[in-house]
Amino acid sequence: MPPLLNCDSLTKSFGMRPLFSGITLGIFDEDHLGLIGPNGSGKSTLLKLLAGLDTADGGEIALRRQLKLGYVPQDDVFPAAATVEQVLFAALRDEGLEEVEQHVRVDVMLSKLAFAQREQDAATLSGGWRKRLAIARALIINPDLLLLDEPTNHLDVDGILWLEKLLKTAPFAFILVSHDRYLLERVTNRTVEINRAYPDGFFGINGPYSTFLEKREEFLSGQLSQQQALTSRVKQEVEWLKRGARARTTKAKGRIEDAGELIQELAETKARNLSRTVTLGFDATGRKTKKLLVATGIAKAFGARALFRGLDLTLRGKLKLGLLGANGSGKTTLLRVLTGEIEPDAGSIFRADGLRIVLFQQNRQDLDTGVTLREALCPGSDMVIYRGAQIHVVSWAKRFLFTPEQLVMQVSELSGGEQSRILIARMMLQSADVLILDEPTNDLDIPSLEVLEASLDDFPGALLLVTHDRFMMDRLCDEILALDGEGGTAFYAEYAQWERAQAEQEAVANKAPAKAATKARPSAAKKKLTWKEERELETMEQTILNAEDRLAQLESALAAPANMSDYLKLGELSDQSHAAQEEVKALYTRWAELEEKRQESV
Repeated sequence: MPPLLNCDSLTKSFGMRPLFSGITLGIFDEDHLGLIGPNGSGKSTLLKLLAGLDTADGGEIALRRQLKLGYVPQDDVFPAAATVEQVLFAALRDEGLEEVEQHVRVDVMLSKLAFAQREQDAATLSGGWRKRLAIARALIINPDLLLLDEPTNHLDVDGILWLEKLLKTAPFAFILVSHDRYLLERVTNRTVEINRAYPDGFFGINGPYSTFLEKREEFLSGQLSQQQALTSRVKQEVEWLKRGARARTTKAKGRIEDAGELIQELAETKARNLSRTVTLGFDATGRKTKKLLVATGIAKAFGARALFRGLDLTLRGKLKLGLLGANGSGKTTLLRVLTGEIEPDAGSIFRADGLRIVLFQQNRQDLDTGVTLREALCPGSDMVIYRGAQIHVVSWAKRFLFTPEQLVMQVSELSGGEQSRILIARMMLQSADVLILDEPTNDLDIPSLEVLEASLDDFPGALLLVTHDRFMMDRLCDEILALDGEGGTAFYAEYAQWERAQAEQEAVANKAPAKAATKARPSAAKKKLTWKEERELETMEQTILNAEDRLAQLESALAAPANMSDYLKLGELSDQSHAAQEEVKALYTRWAELEEKRQESV
């Protein structure tokens, strides 16, 4: 079977800056490919090239005939005033489907994604539901290949788990650009990194992210050994050149040319081996007080909706506390209460004298995008004071991977990841007892995430971390506080424990309708069971099991890729599934009636 897509020697530049060159890659039916790389390496641009939304400077892209390709960009843009339903119908406009089939597909997709309000204006959706809608729009055409550019942006943990489940069982091939290391590990079977650290500009392996890390380390270690060997050879050649050839024979001239090529090869290898990572180190006040902040019985509500209540929380030196919850569950509100920006509705908060809290806000509202990078990093001066030492703005910028040429650029011209690095640079200049970070990982590449983790791990004060990055949460946090969005709170020892608790709650919730049915007690006359009813009661449990098996088979058939393109079959299966659900409900109700009569006859 030929590849779904093949790109050969793709080259692309952004202005005068080359993004990548010589990218050669084939995508096959079974590929679940994770695409990673540093910020600015060209991952998003490559996806746009593959989606036909941009043109390469060189190279070719070949698609399999009649390939259906879906694309989910980083930014979710929908037609003005379009409802959720209209967005999906618009995606089917060029599919050549009859109206009935279009309606079936839209109904099935909205059901799968649990959209309750199909007539809601897409522009009024929260960030997480906008992302779900963008993914649904790409899925509804039944793509052979799906391109996803940072699909976890704006998704809360529940949304990320939903996406993970979707991609784990995806019957289509996909290319996933993401910095979510847990997601990459759990859903991909192939990994490719775009990075100038490799001779070809990229490095790929068959396997998930963990296997990639092992193979990359082997490759880079080999490349470093190659540099050492080249250094020795170049040294010998330089000594020969210094002595000068006794006769400028053809052989000697050839050796001179070879020496030049060897020196060039060494320079290129050194450039590839030069690691460019952010240098971070958060400054603490050195306070010895054990209890920095103590919240007792605090509560907060908006109108009739409780966000949290009766919460006891203590932040002490070296404690690293993670904060989990769905979007809108009250995480940011809790941070505002703890910092004193707003008051709790109930309870009290003790803060140590002169407590210094440094806050990182996810929306970057404190960042003036109208100034230059120089002014943002070092306002009113060319020097910053870091841990008592003066550092020039050029050197300070280099710590965060900014070049001297970028210092004159407006902040608005920088990427989201670069803007986040500016805010982190500002945080590092402040001594803190408590660091509060509200989604600091947004737009950061994996190398920056790793350095940020290491720096936070070394921070001697208290850390309160809100992040959707499960890997960072798992690595750093001693405890996790989860908000359920209904006023409830719970502490967990680790992220995995929270995840297990969520799975258990979901399992209980799925069984609840059946239990509720068995407890139903419809009014009926108090009569003894007839012989026929006794026989019916004896076989009722098996009858219900058979009906539930039939329902499960129909639901599996509805989700089967082979049936998705047959709207008549989908309609028939949908009707049968609905009838099977009603049958199961009726059987549980009948069982409850018979059990009640049996109890009365005893």
